Amino acid sequence: MHPNQSINTTHRTMSVLVRKLSPCVVRPSEPASMSGSTTIELSSFDKGLEKIQATALLMFEHPIHEVANTIKGALSRALVHYYPIAGRIVAGDDDGNGVHIQCNGEGVAFVSASADCALKEAMFLDRSHGARMLLDDLAIFCPAAGKGLGPADPLLMMQVTEFSCGGFVLGVTWNHAIADGAGMAQFLQAVGELANGLPSPSIVPVRWDDSLPRPPASPKMNLKPLDDLRWLEFTIPSRSINQIKAEFKERFPDSQPCTKFEAASGVLWQCRTRAMVCSPETPAFFMFLANVRNHVLGAKKGYYGNCTKAELIMATSGAVADGDIVDLVKMIKDSKEKIGEQFRKKEISNDPQQEVGDQMQQLAQLQYNMLIVTSWGNLAFDEIDFGSGRPARVTTLGEDKPSFPVCAVCLPWKAKHDGVNVLSAIVKEEHVDGFLGELARFT
Repeated sequence: MHPNQSINTTHRTMSVLVRKLSPCVVRPSEPASMSGSTTIELSSFDKGLEKIQATALLMFEHPIHEVANTIKGALSRALVHYYPIAGRIVAGDDDGNGVHIQCNGEGVAFVSASADCALKEAMFLDRSHGARMLLDDLAIFCPAAGKGLGPADPLLMMQVTEFSCGGFVLGVTWNHAIADGAGMAQFLQAVGELANGLPSPSIVPVRWDDSLPRPPASPKMNLKPLDDLRWLEFTIPSRSINQIKAEFKERFPDSQPCTKFEAASGVLWQCRTRAMVCSPETPAFFMFLANVRNHVLGAKKGYYGNCTKAELIMATSGAVADGDIVDLVKMIKDSKEKIGEQFRKKEISNDPQQEVGDQMQQLAQLQYNMLIVTSWGNLAFDEIDFGSGRPARVTTLGEDKPSFPVCAVCLPWKAKHDGVNVLSAIVKEEHVDGFLGELARFT
């Protein structure tokens, strides 16, 4: 939905009526005091993400007065401090060089909406087709995203949907080149602080950091979407997670304790590999994205651009399917710790995505053999407060047809605190029953 579109919309899904007012453009409430150039070159961490949208849904149980106007006003003030978000992406040459953010203050898209049901009806939805359609109605998207976001498209699109109970959902869709998950959570925390009356954000934002690696050419990949992946949402109970953590501590007493993310990732990797019933020598690749702000990288406090590194683990299907779950967890933990060692020893590639990009290029013919997992547990989306408390649930929508099997782990949800909430598109329809059967061993 383009912000200049002037047609109100009404959608009825699963007996729920969602009314959307015409989108408007929200600009910074005052001119930003920019030092230096009004353009920001994309770093090597941003490069290649300018054609990708990311979406977060934050569900708040308790009302605030005039929720849409309150958040819209705070958003306008926040854009003064985060002025690049109000700009536009300007394309470079055919090889992707020279892509930058034009800080022109053209603004972001904002939609006010209402739903004729209680928030709980949306909060506990599964990922069936009808439920997915309702969740899609809680955010706005750029229709051209599949063809690449263009210079006219806003970098942020926000929708506030108020439910009959007074609860509301904030749907945020952003151009991934402007921020990663942690960066977007930092921005939304600033919006919340301003909505609560603070004169300025508690964290001074930084978007360009010249200590980050300069952007070389990005690897090109021609990947077809995987059409028949099935979206599933489930919870791995705390008892299973705690049992794996206890066994890990017993087996590796000198190692740092394993995390919920590492334990859940081991479960997902093994269950998926067993469900696929591959030859023992067939590759079973595992990739995760790590936030590297805390490593000796030099990223400044308040930096909200992309700052993640992808780490790839290679193994055979036989080793993953028949191995001890604790051994898989140790492989994942060792790979995470290797990232920190690389940064401390300054052995990291000039382009942190280049090495993995080259590997993925070689594996392009084995798309279904790759499992990509991201953690939402430490992004701080669950700490955002617009005046009525923190969100009861944070989730994402995901692409309809991702290029690789993908999985979001540790999605914050108060009602599901007894375990790890997982949203996944990691198996084809033919492997769903087998995967759920394997998962039942842990649930």
